[in-house]
Amino acid sequence: MDADAAVERLRELLRVPTVSRTETELQDADAFARFPVLLSELYPRLHATLELERVGDVGLLYRWPGRTPGDALILMAHWDVVPADEPGWTHEPFAADLTADADGSRRLWGRGAIDDKGALGGILEAVEDLLGAGFVPENDVYLSFGGDEEIAGTAAAAAVDVLLARGIAVEFVLDEGGAVVQGQFPGVSEPTAVIGIAEKGIATIELRAAEPGGHAAHPPRSGVTATSRLARAIQRVSRQVPAGLPPTAFPMFAALGSRARGILGLAYRHPRLFRPVLLRALTTGSDEANALVRTTRVVTRLRGAAADNVLPEVATAHVNMRVVVGSTLDAEVARIRRDIADAGIGVRVLAGSDPPPVAPATGRPWERLVAALASSHPESVPVPYAMLGATDGRHFTRLTPAVYRFTPFEMTKAELAGLHAIDESIRVDAYLRGIAFYRALLESA
Repeated sequence: MDADAAVERLRELLRVPTVSRTETELQDADAFARFPVLLSELYPRLHATLELERVGDVGLLYRWPGRTPGDALILMAHWDVVPADEPGWTHEPFAADLTADADGSRRLWGRGAIDDKGALGGILEAVEDLLGAGFVPENDVYLSFGGDEEIAGTAAAAAVDVLLARGIAVEFVLDEGGAVVQGQFPGVSEPTAVIGIAEKGIATIELRAAEPGGHAAHPPRSGVTATSRLARAIQRVSRQVPAGLPPTAFPMFAALGSRARGILGLAYRHPRLFRPVLLRALTTGSDEANALVRTTRVVTRLRGAAADNVLPEVATAHVNMRVVVGSTLDAEVARIRRDIADAGIGVRVLAGSDPPPVAPATGRPWERLVAALASSHPESVPVPYAMLGATDGRHFTRLTPAVYRFTPFEMTKAELAGLHAIDESIRVDAYLRGIAFYRALLESA
C-alpha cells in the first residue's frame, strides 16, 4: 500500500463538508451529492468489483461477493459529520491540513478525521488494497455507509430493512466505537483496545410546566411560575442515578484482570467480592468511568417565554438520557416520574429506545476481532465494554446480536476530547495501523 497516497485520499474525503443538520435546508446539498462521486473516483477497483446500492438519499450499501455461501461480515461507517461552527480552530476544519508534531510524527486535521471518515477511509483502503492483491473473501462482505448518523437519521435502518428482506445471514457487524488508548484503566500498563459489545439506550425526555402567564412587571407573590417549577424539577432530574455493576462490566473486568497487578488485579478478577471497591473506583474516576455504571440524565435544552418581559404559560426542558445496560427505558422514565412526583411537571418521551442486545465476548466473531488486533496493535489488550454513545450499529441488532463497536485507531485522551469539538485530528501512523486492522479482519472473512 502506498501510505502517502492513502493519506491524500483521506484528505480529499475530509475536504468535503458533509455536515448533517437537523434543519435540512441548511445542509450543503452539493457536498452530499459530491461525496459518493468522489468515492468512486478515489477507489476505482472497489467500485468496479463491488455491487453498490443506494439506500434512501444518503445510504451506500456495497456487496463484495464471496467464494462460497456463508454468513456475511458487515463493516460500517458514516460519512456525515457534526458542524464545525465553533471559533478557535487551529486549522480550518475542512482544509485537511497535514502537519508535523514535535516528535516528527505527521498529523491530519479536520472535522471527521476520527468521527467517522477516518474509519470510512480505513475500510475503503483495505478493500482497495486487497482487490489489488487479487483477494476474494470466503463469504460475502457488506459495507454499509450512512450519511445521516449524526442526526439519528434513517439510512442505517433502511439498509437493515434491505438485508432483512433478502434473508441475508450475518456472522457479525463492526461499527465505530472504542479505540486503543493508553492509561484508560488503573492497574493496566498496556494500551487497552476497548471494543463495544453493547451500547446504552438513548432517549429525549420533555419536562413541561404550565402556569398562568402575564407581564413580568407584576409576577405572582408566591413566586411560583412555570420556570420556577421547572427549575426545581431540573435540579432533581440532574441528581445522579444510583450506580451499579451492569452485566457488561463482568467481561470487562475479566479482560482487565488478566493483565492488572496487585490489589486492582485481584479486584478485577473477583468483581462480586470487590464490588464496593470497584464501584468506588469507577464513580470517583473520570466522567466516562462514572457513566459506565449508571443511567445518566442531563438537561440540554430549555424553552420559556418568547420575550424577556413575559411570564411564560409553558416552560419546557429536554433531558438527554442514556439508559445503562441492564435497565430499560420504561424503568428509567418511571424513575424520573418518581423523582419529580410532587412538582406538578408533565413528563413525555419524545424519542427513545432500550439498550440493544449484548454481543458475545467469546466465540468466532470475537476471536476474529482479537486476531486482527494482534496483527495491527499487538501491544494492546482487547477489552469488551458498553459504549456510552449511540451508534448506527444498534439498528443492525435486528440482523444479529453480534454487533461490535470499535474504531481501530490509537488515540490519546486529548485526541478523544477532539470528537465533536474543535481541532479534531488523527496521527497518520494511527490511521495507517487502522487500515492494517481492517485488512487483517477482511483477510479472515
